[in-house]
Amino acid sequence: MKPVLTVGLDGSPESLAAARWGAAAADRQGLTLRLLHAWVPLAPGPRGVSAESDQHHWAQRILHDAHVELHKRYPVLSIVEDLVADDARSALLTAAAKSRMIVLGSRGLAAAGSYFLGSTSMDVVARAERPVVLVRASLEETAPSPVANCVVVGLSLRDPCDELFEFAFSAAHARGVPLRAVHGHEVPVQAHMPWGVDPEVAAEITDKAQKKLRKQLRPWRKKFRGMRVIKVLTLDSPARAVVHDTETAGLLVVGRRRHRGALAPRLGPVAHAAVHHAACPIAVVPHG
Repeated sequence: MKPVLTVGLDGSPESLAAARWGAAAADRQGLTLRLLHAWVPLAPGPRGVSAESDQHHWAQRILHDAHVELHKRYPVLSIVEDLVADDARSALLTAAAKSRMIVLGSRGLAAAGSYFLGSTSMDVVARAERPVVLVRASLEETAPSPVANCVVVGLSLRDPCDELFEFAFSAAHARGVPLRAVHGHEVPVQAHMPWGVDPEVAAEITDKAQKKLRKQLRPWRKKFRGMRVIKVLTLDSPARAVVHDTETAGLLVVGRRRHRGALAPRLGPVAHAAVHHAACPIAVVPHG
């Protein structure tokens, strides 16, 4: 069987947007698309109850309707339905271990009221062993920018991250678009002057960061020869630099450390800002 891309479905507009995004990605990459819906308890409907009142019927309908729509768009795409007797969080984390990636609906900063949004989606993003992509329905309603044809990857430059580079370069290659490698570097407080930033300090920071950026990108540019890679270095907070650059992007890729301190947030500041504020779908890639 081909590698699998799993989409969490709950019937909401956000999860349907995620299914459409996941189907397009699976079609480009030659993956099997798995449509997953989890419901507890999952049991045969009681006798004498109409289909309209049977929750089991509607759970099956969620998968069936999405399957029919996506098959019309991608007739040669392999699509499987998976109705799971488990809570959504556990079902998605189990599926993540067997998938190339997980795709979920997201409402950004809005209140969440469905299975795969809010705390559940954040738990999956923070704990999944494979990349998690978050897609908002509102992005489908917005007319695409004529320059929204690149993949953006946020880089820290502290340590090379093969998982992050592999996902970002592969995503850009599959789409046939440039990769924008974005790094934000905050200027030390002592370098701020009444009229702005000390130019000597800014030049020193920029020069060091440019060298590190070129070094990290070098082996991947060799692996993906011919791909256009745009280096973007900004003297700003990493979170602001990455989120700002998504206004003209088709996908943002950020990293998440698998092992963080017991008292540390489950997501770092860049990933957290991206999940809530990015103007395009976000892929959170675990590493380390």
